[in-house]
Amino acid sequence: MTSSHAHRWGRRTARPAGRHHSKGQSEGKEALTATGRAGFVARGVVYVLVGVLAVRIALGSGGQEADRQGALQQVAAQPFGNVMLWMLVVGFGSMAIWRGARALMTNGPQRKSGSRLLDGGRAVFYASVCWGTAVFAAGSGGGSSGDAKSQDWTASALKLPGGQVLVGLAGCVLIGVGVALAVRAAMRRCLRELDTAAMGRRAREVVTGLGVAGGVARGIVFAGVGVFALVAAVRFDPREAKGMDATLRSFAHTPVGPWLLVAIAVGLILFGGFSFASARWRRL
Repeated sequence: MTSSHAHRWGRRTARPAGRHHSKGQSEGKEALTATGRAGFVARGVVYVLVGVLAVRIALGSGGQEADRQGALQQVAAQPFGNVMLWMLVVGFGSMAIWRGARALMTNGPQRKSGSRLLDGGRAVFYASVCWGTAVFAAGSGGGSSGDAKSQDWTASALKLPGGQVLVGLAGCVLIGVGVALAVRAAMRRCLRELDTAAMGRRAREVVTGLGVAGGVARGIVFAGVGVFALVAAVRFDPREAKGMDATLRSFAHTPVGPWLLVAIAVGLILFGGFSFASARWRRL
């Protein structure tokens, strides 16, 4: 066999292997994309339910907590509720996997260590949410309320050496995150990760409204939780710490009355809608 024949034969045999490798990469990317979209759907469901519960509280007809625990209780009360709970477990688990994969990527926009670290933190958070939802779906009821957990964690942290400073720093971080989320939404930066070119004009306007109003409301809630953590640190009193439910209820005790809570609750519902839009149009 001449060298030219051998060279051509080698190229013909190498192509199928290259195509197989490319196909494997494509299938892996599609699977990762599907997990991300499932995660955004699960996040949307919870935010919509939390918002609905908060509206009911503002109008004086809500007895359940306006947080993830209350949202899960709402889901469980529906027909085929347990099936839906396990679907949420899959969704949150998918979000944790997707965030974790992004944290491990070394190419593209994930090359920045700050972005990778942020995605790693989000992966841990959604893994804990997935576990808590699975525990609830398995029938144990998910343990204590979010407010009680916040106070327990704060009390444990305050007992540590320098605990008062740690709790204060945690509160400042949450306030910073909340402000950043609200500013990012107000400046429409939340749209940068969406494929807006694939939307019609009307859809783009609706998604923009969902992202801006929903993101601002979400940021306010994060900042509110942080403020109460900071107060707990300053007063060295874990009872001052509040979870999402108590934070939302505190908005009803402002001079504006329950209407501020209604506005924020509607914003959370809109953010749930934005999560659904992200599941459809986000570039994953």
